Amino acid sequence: MDKKTYKLKDFAEPIAVAVTDPQKSCHNIFVGLEHYDSGEPVISRFSDTSLLNSSCKEFQKNDILIARRNVYLRRAGIAPFDGLTSGDSIVLRLFMDCEEKTGVPYNVAIRIIPFVLNSNSFWTYANRHADGMNSKRISKEKVLDYEFELPSISEQKVLAEKLWAAYEVKQSYLKMIEATEEMVKSQFIEMFGEVSDKSPILNDVAEIYDGTHKTPTYTDSGIPFVSVENIDNLCGSEKYISENDYLLYKHKPEFGDVFMTRIGSIGKCAVYESSEPLAYYVSLALIKPNKNIIQSKFLKYYIESKDGIRELKQRSLLRAFPMKINLGEIGKIKIIIPPMNEQTCFVEIAEQADKTIFELRKSIDAIDKVIKSLINENL
Repeated sequence: MDKKTYKLKDFAEPIAVAVTDPQKSCHNIFVGLEHYDSGEPVISRFSDTSLLNSSCKEFQKNDILIARRNVYLRRAGIAPFDGLTSGDSIVLRLFMDCEEKTGVPYNVAIRIIPFVLNSNSFWTYANRHADGMNSKRISKEKVLDYEFELPSISEQKVLAEKLWAAYEVKQSYLKMIEATEEMVKSQFIEMFGEVSDKSPILNDVAEIYDGTHKTPTYTDSGIPFVSVENIDNLCGSEKYISENDYLLYKHKPEFGDVFMTRIGSIGKCAVYESSEPLAYYVSLALIKPNKNIIQSKFLKYYIESKDGIRELKQRSLLRAFPMKINLGEIGKIKIIIPPMNEQTCFVEIAEQADKTIFELRKSIDAIDKVIKSLINENL
């Protein structure tokens, strides 16, 4: 197909409207670097501005935001709302008269450029031209100088239709996952109610430990090693430590133990369903439940429930570091311990929901592959 070469500055200009006092701003939406989703063409997450006390940038609906720091994370997307953003965001606004400048109508450009900025080509360019060592940053001048090719207008329209259609299907699947998770949480409350001041605490029914505090030396084979990053795949970790290092562990996981993230995104759990040795980092808590009183899977679902997560967050705020919770505070979270048959009944409901979510995530992964293929083969 015939393609024409452009630079990003042919389509857009940087916007730098400073807001020195966010509390006096008319905006109540704030997009920080933590709200970007890698590889996503749309900014969908944000927080309110109530706690902001430093200067920000203003952006408008349909502006494109690019995280200029840590460019290897590949973060850029179009904003479907007005708001404020971090000084580490580059704000680009497409020219309303870009058809006169480029021959590409505005209503086509606004649907294509967000995907251009999520192509392998753009992020390879960004990494190559970013400055710094540990936190590489790219300047707006370098971003605007990015050169790329686009097919004919008619082909752009067809491509945009395919990309946005795939994106919308993906969003519908994500909403189905969210609805399924909410159903499980609601079912829990319907069956068991909520915790009270008289409820037992986790220490009453479990022992709690953490893993190695030192950064491990990885080996090509040996004992699998897990941390927050690979808790979803306990039995398939691709990181290993030596057997000699594993001998230093005082508390080793056994079949039916529960791992819980306690640093960063706290409260995510996984049940260990193997008898093979497994090493784990300090970012995980190892919970050894009394299986005569509480089932491992029931405990996992409880900790991940609204009650469990709320308690964990409240207890983490008692510490100096809100994104971290120590073993003592984990042991103090209140829990619900229904009869074993009721635990089994709920676990069956939750596992069926998990199967539904698993299939939806497989479909999402397939859609992501289609979107990436369309982007990288055409833009």
